Amino acid sequence: MAPQNPTEKHYKIMLNPLSVDEVDGFLTRSLRRLEAVCFRRRRSILLVLGLFTALMGWFALQLRMDAGFEKQMPVGHEYIQTFNQYRDDVLGANRLNIVVKARKGTIWTQAALGRLYEVTQAVSFLPNVDRLGVQSLWTPNSFVNEITEEGFRADPLIAGTITPKDLTGDVIAAIQRAASQGGFVGTLIARDQTSAMIVAELLEHDRDGHRIDYVAYNRILEEQLRSKFEDADFEIQIIGFAKQIGDIADGASAVLEFCAIALVLTALAVYWYCQSVRFTLLPILCSLTSLVWQFGTLKLLGYGLDPLAVLVPFLVFAIGVSHGVQQINFIVRELSHGRTTEEAARASFTGLLIPGTLALVTAFVSFVTLVLIPIPMVRELAITASLGVGYKIVTNLVMLPLAASLCHFTKDYADRAMLKRERRSTWLRALARVAEPRNAAVVIGITAAVFALAVWQSSDRVVGTVQPGAPELRPEARFNRDAVAISGSYDTGLDWLSVIFEAPPESCENVSVGLYQDRFVAAMQYVPGVLSALSFSGQLRTYNQGYNEGNPKMSVVPIDPGNYASLATEIGRVRGFMNKDCSMTAVHLFLTDHKATTIERVIHEVKAFRERDREEGIRIRLASGNAGVQAAVNEEVHKSELPMMLYVYAAIVILVALVYRDFRAVIACCLPLTVGTFIGYWFMKELEIGLTVATLPVMVLAVGIGVDYAFYIYNRLQLHLAQGQNIVKALEHAILEVGTATIFTAITLAVGVATWMFSELKFQADMGKLLAFMFMVNMVMAMTALPALAVWLERLFPRRGAVRAPGILAH
Repeated sequence: MAPQNPTEKHYKIMLNPLSVDEVDGFLTRSLRRLEAVCFRRRRSILLVLGLFTALMGWFALQLRMDAGFEKQMPVGHEYIQTFNQYRDDVLGANRLNIVVKARKGTIWTQAALGRLYEVTQAVSFLPNVDRLGVQSLWTPNSFVNEITEEGFRADPLIAGTITPKDLTGDVIAAIQRAASQGGFVGTLIARDQTSAMIVAELLEHDRDGHRIDYVAYNRILEEQLRSKFEDADFEIQIIGFAKQIGDIADGASAVLEFCAIALVLTALAVYWYCQSVRFTLLPILCSLTSLVWQFGTLKLLGYGLDPLAVLVPFLVFAIGVSHGVQQINFIVRELSHGRTTEEAARASFTGLLIPGTLALVTAFVSFVTLVLIPIPMVRELAITASLGVGYKIVTNLVMLPLAASLCHFTKDYADRAMLKRERRSTWLRALARVAEPRNAAVVIGITAAVFALAVWQSSDRVVGTVQPGAPELRPEARFNRDAVAISGSYDTGLDWLSVIFEAPPESCENVSVGLYQDRFVAAMQYVPGVLSALSFSGQLRTYNQGYNEGNPKMSVVPIDPGNYASLATEIGRVRGFMNKDCSMTAVHLFLTDHKATTIERVIHEVKAFRERDREEGIRIRLASGNAGVQAAVNEEVHKSELPMMLYVYAAIVILVALVYRDFRAVIACCLPLTVGTFIGYWFMKELEIGLTVATLPVMVLAVGIGVDYAFYIYNRLQLHLAQGQNIVKALEHAILEVGTATIFTAITLAVGVATWMFSELKFQADMGKLLAFMFMVNMVMAMTALPALAVWLERLFPRRGAVRAPGILAH
């Protein structure tokens, strides 16, 4: 025998990546070898996976809720840079507002002021409270500026020698007069005189560097303030980020209850579909297994579960159920063809591994793109979701068929199951008529009209919060009731935007700073959405009037540098308006609410003033305050949304093109997804659901679920076309084979998440509505628009040769 040419041998060993046939052959052989190895050692593999699940379960049990104020701040954003640079000099964005309200009468009684004193002391000694930042009628930083014969004098509102026992009628009357003269009505005292406020600033880290646990902190607020001091005579109202996120976390326990309900409904529906307890448990248990791995990995990586991301694991679970039902559908169909359980499981393994992996990789890429948003909480969410989706490839595409192969199902069972399915799906034959060219043209026309309408209607969708109060909680929640009560009784509002004026160092005699800021305040205080304004220039006016015997004409910014500097020294005693050398002064714009439209309008007006009125050497910087942080979040979500969606669709286009090598497949799979996305945006607008860090992952997930439907349908279509069927017959068979499973999965998941509408958490209820809607919309698009597009693409761009399905899909 002649020796083999080394060049020929080398050619056979080397794979030409540009050759479609060679790559396809290589992948097909690899898939066959993987199938042989996995099923030959299936018991060992399942044992290893079981031990790994037990280990991950031990870590998963240690996972805890983890929230943080700074986790919501966009990294590197202009506003956050300003916030961090001057956070010690201006009003802190992470504040607590505690109100002591008399249920009967006014606050001006010995009992009411005594209760206010007790609550003030309790707040001052709460963990992580900056004691210098605590202010109420009883704290020494609340003082009254008074004009006397000796000049201007600042005395504490309540003298340090007075205790609650000394509160006689005359003393209380004097305190009431002083509070009115000092301008505290509307700030520390309600306009109707029935309540008084305590303001405290929280430190994100304690002296040992440990970050505050907001979930535990909420319990401290309830135990040490509300439970202790609220009774039949007095009501304790508490608002602030710590209280808000704590109430959300408490409501998250209800999330688990509703997820359990959805799980039970899903299991019942799967049993109705397949009529087998074992086939019911397989997709449920495999999907839950990946959740255990996901939670355990999060603990190992040092993450917790953010209350606003608590729904993400169930969303990933929904993706797993979708793939699991397709596996069961495939196995039962193979059993009805006379195959053994192991042969059916092998066929399902090889037949669905590639399309299933494609769909999961697309969902994985979808969630990974959330990392583009430079908000730590969103990036943690992206990692959480990506881990779950990645694990689905193992649990639902490998573990499930391996476990199924160990069961024993007879052909009689398969025949009965297929017969019941055929009876249930007789109406699918009517739906399959969408493949007829005339009907397909009508469907495409309707889809185009709906798409155009959805794009138009969703063009002005809101990025950010749409409603006042805490959008995650229902209007009747205690936090939102407290927020409404406080905002209706006080002038300063609960939401504020701090605007920074930067000047050169040692600017305490720079009169132009005060005059420039005064013009700014005059321009901003009448902007819709601005409730009131506290500013350095406003303090200059107040002090200047006081030093001039209260003459109203002297309520101006002084233009004499010496007088200006002396007043600045006095103002320096009041926290939040300036730093030591006057190189930073601040304006605090208190807003009517933190709705996205309100914040956006005020930010726009600040930028407009900055452009039209410039002062040499002085720079206006945005923004601190909780509204400044929210504005930064809204801007990052808005800026990241389009690139993120483009990356997701680019990934889908690339994957579809690589597998099917056909531009028709790319168009048929992607266009219905795009239509579904914009219909979702329209739905959000109509239900007043803003695009936030909580809702954005749902829209990304909707694309991932839609891809599942599209890949499974198009995969069967491609196989029937390769067998020589025309496009109409191929689509009819594809719809009949996977249509029932697709529609069943969408309805099952939609019904499960629809139960969330009864949750105490408004954001969970909104997500239930949005998810149920998106599950159904994507299913409808996959069952109607995709086949219609496929038909007309074949007619408009006829193939030159026979369709050839890639070997890796030919199962």
